[in-house]
Amino acid sequence: MENLDVTVLRHLLQWRQEGRRALLATVIRTWGSSPRPVGSIMALCETGAVAGSVSGGCIEDDLIYRYSRAHTAAGSPSAEGVTHDIPDGPPERVRYGVTADEAHRFGLPCGGTLELLLEFNPDATALQALLTALTDGRLILRHTEIATGRVHLEAIERPQPLSDDGTTLRNSFGPEYRLLLIGAGQLSEYLASMALFCGFAVTVCDPREEYRGGWSVAGVQVATGMPDDVVRDFHVDRRTGVIALTHDPKLDDLALLEALDSDAFYIGAIGSRRNNQARRARLIEHFGQTEERLARLRGPIGLYIASKTPPEIAVSIMAEVLAVKNGAPLPEEMAVAIAKDRMLPSGADGPVCGTPPRPPTPR
Repeated sequence: MENLDVTVLRHLLQWRQEGRRALLATVIRTWGSSPRPVGSIMALCETGAVAGSVSGGCIEDDLIYRYSRAHTAAGSPSAEGVTHDIPDGPPERVRYGVTADEAHRFGLPCGGTLELLLEFNPDATALQALLTALTDGRLILRHTEIATGRVHLEAIERPQPLSDDGTTLRNSFGPEYRLLLIGAGQLSEYLASMALFCGFAVTVCDPREEYRGGWSVAGVQVATGMPDDVVRDFHVDRRTGVIALTHDPKLDDLALLEALDSDAFYIGAIGSRRNNQARRARLIEHFGQTEERLARLRGPIGLYIASKTPPEIAVSIMAEVLAVKNGAPLPEEMAVAIAKDRMLPSGADGPVCGTPPRPPTPR
């Protein structure tokens, strides 16, 4: 499954290349609760087709009504003040949920208000340039002149928050997030399916033919090389996660070493606390690693949900990957537990995935 923004842009480009009128809506400001965060986009075609979303559905319905021929019966006049057509001209700002009645009408949470910028009939050449850059793995800041609708693209190194100074809207777009899974076992199948659903591009690496032969998840790239070579050739960047799932040090450890030399946003390995402690000891003794360098290596991986079965463990791991990707802090007790796990005595062991929070100290 593609990055949602890329999917929206692809639909928008297709409509414009077909000569159809279309608009791009961007959430540029919110007050109170909002169904979609700032920077979210949706595209609307004159036929009423929609890609993406800016709310739970009610605002999309209103935009379709206002700007789509699908809501104008042949030969019937439009309602007063409603064009039912996507106009030409510079972008426009629209605001929803200013009053309690509007918030209720548009399905916004109590007190929720959001502002959109509507860009009418975006230039197909500029859209193609943006999609080409994203396909090439580049991070792009899109500048939109509000007075004219002209667009300028700028390559950037790090994502930037949306900004609107009244003259120019700047919104950053990045390529797909990717996950490289080491091992083609059952857990990898569940995790790959969840990652695809969450918009990640997924590659599974396993040199063992007996494991690869049973792989059944469509949409996943399968690599047959040794994991360290695959990681090295994967061009791992800040939008890539590497997760070792084989339980085989010959496969997992070397892949993790290569990942630690990259900018991967997430690096982790399956295993109990004892196994992860043993892995750290091996990497320090035989590969010259230090505790400081291994601080990026997560293990046991996953948020603690008392998971036992492969699908439950996959849920746990995917939740942690998303938390790290989105910059969400782990619960305080989890952070403390992970720190303590790295200092457990050699005889200690724990769950395969995640670490249970410690009970509060009695007062």
